[in-house]
Amino acid sequence: MRLPVDADRLRADIEANAAFGRVETDDPEAHARTNRTGTEANRRARDRLVERCRDADLDVTVDAVGNVLGTWTPESADPDAAPVVSGSHLDSVPEGGIFDGPLGVYAALESVRAMRDEGVEPDRPVGVVSFTEEEGGTFGNGLLGSTVATGELALDDALALTDGDGETLDEALERIGYRGGDAVDAVTPTDGDGAPTTIDPASWAAFYELHVEQDTTLEAAGAAVGVVTTITGITHCEATVEGEANHAGATAMGERTDALAAASEFVLDVEAAANEVVESSSPSAVGTVGSLSVEPNATNVVPGRIEAGVDVRDVEAASMEAIVDAARESLARLERERGVETAFERPFDVAPTGMSDRLREAAHDAADAAGREAIDLHSGAAHDAMRVARVTDASLLFAPSRDGISHNPREWTDWADCAAATEVLAGALARVATEE
Repeated sequence: MRLPVDADRLRADIEANAAFGRVETDDPEAHARTNRTGTEANRRARDRLVERCRDADLDVTVDAVGNVLGTWTPESADPDAAPVVSGSHLDSVPEGGIFDGPLGVYAALESVRAMRDEGVEPDRPVGVVSFTEEEGGTFGNGLLGSTVATGELALDDALALTDGDGETLDEALERIGYRGGDAVDAVTPTDGDGAPTTIDPASWAAFYELHVEQDTTLEAAGAAVGVVTTITGITHCEATVEGEANHAGATAMGERTDALAAASEFVLDVEAAANEVVESSSPSAVGTVGSLSVEPNATNVVPGRIEAGVDVRDVEAASMEAIVDAARESLARLERERGVETAFERPFDVAPTGMSDRLREAAHDAADAAGREAIDLHSGAAHDAMRVARVTDASLLFAPSRDGISHNPREWTDWADCAAATEVLAGALARVATEE
């Protein structure tokens, strides 16, 4: 059965959300927004989602880490049955695009409205979720709301995280009214002692997330929807190189222990290791040294200390380990050959995650019914679906991205493509929610 969606209604929701944190630029093709957890823009985006869920007769829950869940329980559904849930996030990177995150949230809501409009009678409740702080950068490394909800990070530890100004997540959520549901007259889940806790994805029958692809595979193939097979693993490493700061004019070249010169070799070694893995075993592997902190960072001083941030990703865990091992070996070589001291830490590590075959099949069936071409592909970016997949069946769908641009004001997915992907999502949700 084809399940048509209201493309104009979906567009209106995404455009309204884009106004919260809008950043004006001189580029006529730019659509920038900055919506970070705890800001006024973030509060307004959450408020509007709660309002739109209530307009669709969904019951709203806000948990202790700020995750928002709207649930539709029609008369046809067993209210005690495990729900089928879909969604994504509302926060953004600084000056990010308008689709990354919100498309998934409002496509989920539009899917529920489409089911109601078409008289679909699901056997189980259907939910719409917005996870807190998916992007990271304000509190933690990303995927925060889903990580806490799935039990991989303790609630108290998450609430104690601080932003650049020292404000905790607990304080930020309390200030905007989303430390539980009291401020917006929503349900707050509690534990056995009555203390606020989080929503529980382990109790869901299935989870779908629709997201913009952030790459060009769908665009090149002319396909409407991507059905993700595996979400890449991601690891963040922190390398430190200690040399000796000294006068740039009075220190002879042979008497220097230049931390930046040594670190430059480290950067190239990581790149070379990633290229070797791509050529030998896994074409999807990537390794990046994306940040450098130089001390004392003065033109007339030989650099004494470098901190480097390393990002390694692949759909194969062994490939990731090979690049990380090469980074460690590079630092050991630099100690021997350049006389520097080094340190290496790995504070963030998420393994590659396969998506549910059952849900992928339902998505392909929905695409066929809608007359939309769907292709299999992997995800090179992390998404909340990979956390939820640890505790229940999960599936990630992609809509095309123009030129593959994302985390950028020029991020764009045509409105017709948004609607087409949402139609597939709606069909998949309807199928799974009416399974015996």
